[in-house]
Amino acid sequence: QVQLVESGGGLVQAGGSLRLSCAASVRTFRSYTMGWFRQAPGKEREFVAAITWSGGSTYYTDSVKGRFTISRDNAKNTVYLQMNSLKPEDTAVYYCAAVYRGSSNYDSRTYDYWGQGTQVTVSS
Repeated sequence: QVQLVESGGGLVQAGGSLRLSCAASVRTFRSYTMGWFRQAPGKEREFVAAITWSGGSTYYTDSVKGRFTISRDNAKNTVYLQMNSLKPEDTAVYYCAAVYRGSSNYDSRTYDYWGQGTQVTVSS
C-alpha cells in the first residue's frame, strides 16, 4: 500500500541541527496527512509534528514548537522534519507515519502506515 523510509538521523551535540526525511512510495501522496512521532527507551510513543494532506496546516507538540519545522514536497513524495536547537531530551527513535486524509493529527492510532524509524541522539 504505502511504504515509508526515514533517513537523516544521527549523532549531534546539544544546540545542533538535523533534518529528517521520509520518502513515501505512493502515487497519491498529496492525499495523505503525514506525521512524525518519536519514542525513547522506556517511554510511550510521542507525537512530534504533523502536516495535513491539504498542506495548509501544521501541528507540533509543545516541547518542540519553535525548534522543529515539518514540511512536505509533494513533487518528491517526501516529508521533512527540520530540527534545530536540539536537546538531549530529543534523543529517540523518530518514526514517519501516514494516514489517508487523516484529521486526528496527534493520535498514533489514527495513522495506518509507519516507517522503520531513524535514531536521533543528542549529546550534552
